[in-house]
Amino acid sequence: QVRLVESGGGLVQAGGSLRLSCAASGVPFSNYAMGWFRQAPGKEREFVAAVTWNGAGTFYADSVKGRFSISRDSAKNTVSLQMNSLKPEDTAVYYCVPKAGRGAYSQPGEYDYWGRGTQVTVSS
Repeated sequence: QVRLVESGGGLVQAGGSLRLSCAASGVPFSNYAMGWFRQAPGKEREFVAAVTWNGAGTFYADSVKGRFSISRDSAKNTVSLQMNSLKPEDTAVYYCVPKAGRGAYSQPGEYDYWGRGTQVTVSS
């Protein structure tokens, strides 16, 4: 059974930082690229960042480039998202997901096994 558990969300003031973590089980973690997506109320699910299966490549949405950093530890089956200089528009539920497809990293349809996510709220 595939299980993804996101943690590290919370309430932070604008300009602050948070580090999200995701623990994966039930999936051959080291074989998969991993992505972070987010969804704000009333909005479509949005790509945030992704890391290749071996950690050699990373990809970011323009809106977070230079502020967020994704990393993975395949020995521990975890992927993290360091978020700095947070803005109110970063407020959303954040999800980590393994990439099952071979298409673009930014497309939600390329990913499978969505977890419950973790809430990030940035106050102004």
